[in-house]
Amino acid sequence: MEVLIKPLITEKMTAVTEKFPARFGFVVDKRASKAQIKHAVQEMYDVEVATVNTMVYLGKRKTRFTKTGLQSGRKNSFKKAIITLAEGQTIDFYSNI
Repeated sequence: MEVLIKPLITEKMTAVTEKFPARFGFVVDKRASKAQIKHAVQEMYDVEVATVNTMVYLGKRKTRFTKTGLQSGRKNSFKKAIITLAEGQTIDFYSNI
Protein backbone atom coordinates (compact mmCIF):
# COMPACT_ATOMS: atom_id res chain seq x y z
CA MET A 1 0.00 0.00 0.00
CA GLU A 2 1.42 3.37 -1.01
CA VAL A 3 0.64 5.69 1.88
CA LEU A 4 1.40 9.12 0.39
CA ILE A 5 -0.58 9.83 -2.78
CA LYS A 6 0.34 13.47 -3.46
CA PRO A 7 1.24 16.68 -1.62
CA LEU A 8 -1.48 19.29 -1.21
CA ILE A 9 -0.45 22.46 -3.02
CA THR A 10 -3.62 24.54 -2.88
CA GLU A 11 -4.22 28.18 -2.06
CA LYS A 12 -5.55 27.30 1.39
CA MET A 13 -2.67 24.93 2.23
CA THR A 14 -0.11 27.47 0.99
CA ALA A 15 -1.61 30.06 3.37
CA VAL A 16 -1.30 27.59 6.27
CA THR A 17 2.33 26.85 5.35
CA GLU A 18 3.13 30.58 5.21
CA LYS A 19 1.59 31.13 8.66
CA PHE A 20 3.09 27.95 10.16
CA PRO A 21 6.27 27.11 8.16
CA ALA A 22 6.56 23.59 9.62
CA ARG A 23 3.12 22.38 8.42
CA PHE A 24 2.53 20.54 5.16
CA GLY A 25 -0.48 18.76 3.69
CA PHE A 26 -0.74 15.44 1.86
CA VAL A 27 -3.50 13.36 0.31
CA VAL A 28 -2.99 9.88 1.76
CA ASP A 29 -4.49 6.40 1.44
CA LYS A 30 -7.80 6.16 3.31
CA ARG A 31 -6.65 3.03 5.17
CA ALA A 32 -3.36 4.57 6.38
CA SER A 33 -2.89 5.20 10.10
CA LYS A 34 -1.13 8.21 11.61
CA ALA A 35 1.91 6.07 12.45
CA GLN A 36 2.16 4.82 8.85
CA ILE A 37 1.84 8.37 7.51
CA LYS A 38 4.53 9.61 9.90
CA HIS A 39 6.90 6.81 8.90
CA ALA A 40 6.28 7.38 5.16
CA VAL A 41 7.02 11.13 5.38
CA GLN A 42 10.17 10.51 7.41
CA GLU A 43 11.40 7.91 4.89
CA MET A 44 10.58 9.92 1.75
CA TYR A 45 11.72 13.41 2.80
CA ASP A 46 14.31 12.54 5.50
CA VAL A 47 12.76 14.84 8.13
CA GLU A 48 11.58 14.46 11.73
CA VAL A 49 7.77 14.56 12.07
CA ALA A 50 6.33 15.99 15.30
CA THR A 51 2.57 15.47 14.81
CA VAL A 52 0.10 14.13 12.24
CA ASN A 53 -3.51 15.34 12.00
CA THR A 54 -5.88 13.53 9.63
CA MET A 55 -9.35 14.14 8.21
CA VAL A 56 -11.55 12.10 5.87
CA TYR A 57 -13.57 13.89 3.20
CA LEU A 58 -16.60 12.02 1.87
CA GLY A 59 -17.29 12.06 -1.86
CA LYS A 60 -19.86 14.57 -3.07
CA ARG A 61 -22.67 13.98 -5.54
CA LYS A 62 -22.28 15.99 -8.72
CA THR A 63 -24.99 16.63 -11.33
CA ARG A 64 -24.67 18.43 -14.65
CA PHE A 65 -27.00 19.21 -17.52
CA THR A 66 -25.87 18.06 -20.97
CA LYS A 67 -27.43 17.69 -24.42
CA THR A 68 -28.36 14.11 -23.61
CA GLY A 69 -30.00 15.03 -20.33
CA LEU A 70 -29.10 14.99 -16.68
CA GLN A 71 -25.76 13.32 -15.88
CA SER A 72 -25.15 12.47 -12.24
CA GLY A 73 -22.04 11.08 -10.68
CA ARG A 74 -19.88 11.13 -7.61
CA LYS A 75 -16.50 12.59 -6.66
CA ASN A 76 -14.14 10.25 -4.86
CA SER A 77 -13.71 10.46 -1.11
CA PHE A 78 -10.18 10.99 0.20
CA LYS A 79 -8.12 11.34 3.36
CA LYS A 80 -6.01 14.40 4.06
CA ALA A 81 -3.08 14.58 6.49
CA ILE A 82 -1.54 17.74 7.94
CA ILE A 83 2.06 17.06 8.98
CA THR A 84 3.85 19.24 11.54
CA LEU A 85 7.62 18.90 11.37
CA ALA A 86 10.06 19.19 14.26
CA GLU A 87 11.78 22.51 14.99
CA GLY A 88 14.09 23.62 12.19
CA GLN A 89 12.91 20.99 9.66
CA THR A 90 11.43 21.84 6.25
CA ILE A 91 10.35 20.17 3.00
CA ASP A 92 11.09 21.74 -0.40
CA PHE A 93 8.52 20.46 -2.92
CA TYR A 94 9.89 22.61 -5.75
CA SER A 95 13.55 21.53 -5.70
CA ASN A 96 13.09 18.77 -8.33
CA ILE A 97 11.18 20.87 -10.86
